[in-house]
Amino acid sequence: MDFKQIQELIKLINKSNIGEVTIEEKGFKITVKQKEEHIQQVMAAPYSGQAISPSYAPAISSSAAGGNAPVNGKTKAVEPVADNLITIKSPMIGTFYRSSGPDKSSFVNVGDETEPGKVVCIIEAMKLFNEIESEVKGKIVKVLVEDASPVEFDQPLFLVDPS
Repeated sequence: MDFKQIQELIKLINKSNIGEVTIEEKGFKITVKQKEEHIQQVMAAPYSGQAISPSYAPAISSSAAGGNAPVNGKTKAVEPVADNLITIKSPMIGTFYRSSGPDKSSFVNVGDETEPGKVVCIIEAMKLFNEIESEVKGKIVKVLVEDASPVEFDQPLFLVDPS
């Protein structure tokens, strides 16, 4: 496989949903990985002069956890929204839970007061349960996510009235 063929392979990967492709022949191996920012990583063994057969099976991978999620479990962003409400957002990708267990009461409900450091929910990411703490003082006005549902990085979770 020459350099031009590698470039064509990268262009093909960019246009598709494929996360990773590995092509291996005798004395030759190339892996192309697509990151979230659409940057490819190419690794190749010395060229052996053999043609590549199109019968390879692409492997699809997805990243489950954000590499830039805070370790301390605090929310990443608190942004003001309309009517002086503050949004508490998810600091990571995972599954949102309102309580520590199915038979336990919710950490916060609509109408409850919250303050910095108070746990408002749990987000499970890769079998780790991360307590998410509030960074604002105020009253919970709305819970924006259903219990046990997936959340994205920076997704709004709660609306808080700071007054």
